[in-house]
Amino acid sequence: MNPYAGKRVLITGGLGFIGSALARRLVGQQAEVTLVDSLIPEYGGNPFNIADIRGRVTVNAGDVRDPFAMAYIIQGQDILFNLAGQASHLDSMRDPHTDLDINAGAQLSILETCRKANAGIKIVFASTRQLYGRPDYLPVDEKHPIRPVDVNGINKLAGESYHLLYNNVYGIRACALRLTNTYGPGMRVKDARQTFLGLWVRLLLEGKPINVFGDGLQRRDFNYVDDCVDALLLAGASEDANGKIYNLGSSEVVSLLALAEMMVDLEEGGTFAHTAFPAERKAIDIGDYYGDFSSIRSELGWQPRIGLREGLKRTLAYYREHRAHYWDQAA
Repeated sequence: MNPYAGKRVLITGGLGFIGSALARRLVGQQAEVTLVDSLIPEYGGNPFNIADIRGRVTVNAGDVRDPFAMAYIIQGQDILFNLAGQASHLDSMRDPHTDLDINAGAQLSILETCRKANAGIKIVFASTRQLYGRPDYLPVDEKHPIRPVDVNGINKLAGESYHLLYNNVYGIRACALRLTNTYGPGMRVKDARQTFLGLWVRLLLEGKPINVFGDGLQRRDFNYVDDCVDALLLAGASEDANGKIYNLGSSEVVSLLALAEMMVDLEEGGTFAHTAFPAERKAIDIGDYYGDFSSIRSELGWQPRIGLREGLKRTLAYYREHRAHYWDQAA
């Protein structure tokens, strides 16, 4: 059975990295897909991300902070994948009020609109592993203490909490996925605002050394974007997920140094170099992190399918072919 056939699905941040990959899958499952994206240059939306499905989706150039636009768009939708957000941890420290507006205020506004205009909608909210802060133990499960180390983490926690509150109090069916390092075709590579791995891809393909901060021994887990989309779709189709939080993650855990070595091995002529940890990054670094995803595996049947080396290989091949659409080579 196809739970999305004929469903009206709204994706905020729909021209972004994960949103566009999700849209492509939903189109293939015969859903009626509407994408909302502000296309603010710093936030990762890119029209080329949907070049292959442009005529099969509805695109609304709107901002989730605009309650009037969102009230109009949300009406009649069956499912909302709420992916729009400000993702940069450094930007959240430099401009905390904008982060608050997008990651907390706009989320509350969206939920109020759903309560008033479309109480039957199902919502999947894209949260983040950053909420946990520096881990007390590994792998990190959903019972781990919540201690965000930056403004972004605090505001994302507020956004997540609003969704669960509206599920529990108003019956607006909602769940949250705490994403880990997601990577793959379509991610932002101009800079490290979305993920450091995007910038590493760009540097590698430009023939420049990857910068590994410090000794590079911090361990991480990674999810290829197709695996992340699988999790979103499973959560969106499950009534058992309502009111719950799930970690994503991977059993393949690597140090950042090993990751750099793997990427250099995949790109002929690639190099990396150790560099001092910038003070502003060091202050909010969480050290080792990898997640326990046993809850979503046991309850929804999700587990990652794409190994890290294969995912990186696909990602590098994509940007070799499409680099002109993702960064200015003269920059």
